[in-house]
Amino acid sequence: MFPIRDHNPSGRTPYVTYALIALNVVVFISYWHLFSDGRAIGRFFYDWGMIPAVVTDGGDLHTFITSMFLHGGIMHLAGNMLFLWIFGDNMEDKMGHVGFLLFYLIAGIGAALAQVIAAPWSLTPMVGASGAIAGVMGSYLLLFPRAKVDIIFIFIVFFKIVPIPAWLSLGVWFALQLYNGAGAAADGAGVAYWAHAGGFIVGVVLTLPIFLRLGGRRFWDQTAGKPPHPKAQYELTRSRIPRVKRR
Repeated sequence: MFPIRDHNPSGRTPYVTYALIALNVVVFISYWHLFSDGRAIGRFFYDWGMIPAVVTDGGDLHTFITSMFLHGGIMHLAGNMLFLWIFGDNMEDKMGHVGFLLFYLIAGIGAALAQVIAAPWSLTPMVGASGAIAGVMGSYLLLFPRAKVDIIFIFIVFFKIVPIPAWLSLGVWFALQLYNGAGAAADGAGVAYWAHAGGFIVGVVLTLPIFLRLGGRRFWDQTAGKPPHPKAQYELTRSRIPRVKRR
């Protein structure tokens, strides 16, 4: 069960969101060949991923940034870029291009710090844009808790697209990070749950000034927590391909 789109079109072209997606893809392609050699890809992640134990000792602080643009596989990359595609444009619309870029980087750094605090002696490299994107999700939840998000529900061979409010989709996601983080080993068994939760919280905190500038609770009252514009309409259209009848 995962989101595939929201009913919340942005009012400006999200150049930064597009650039971040492109950069993540290009970086991934640049080291794709290393996945055929376990030792080589491990060394690469050790050099450029964020390792809490190394950071705790005061080393490799640059990995707070570099780790945000690395991914452990094609599905890891695809999942993160899908979430950034869905939620990033609206936050860039509200924050502006430069403001959103700074927000994204700060949220990612905050997420990495959360993981260091949770597992300061872990030797597992943390890679992925998940923490920064979690910040985008937290920001989205604060501003548009009742925006409709289409969720594709898959059960074996059955699937169905269901629109649900953002507060339910993102709220459940955040609760799962807390639950899994509390139940996992200190290093998260390879999943940085506390980075996800930390990035989400940082995103909410960083968006509070925008929320208050928009009117705070009055903004929710005016929009009922929904986007302040008509929602996007999606519908199936008839195919232009002519049907060929069987003789």
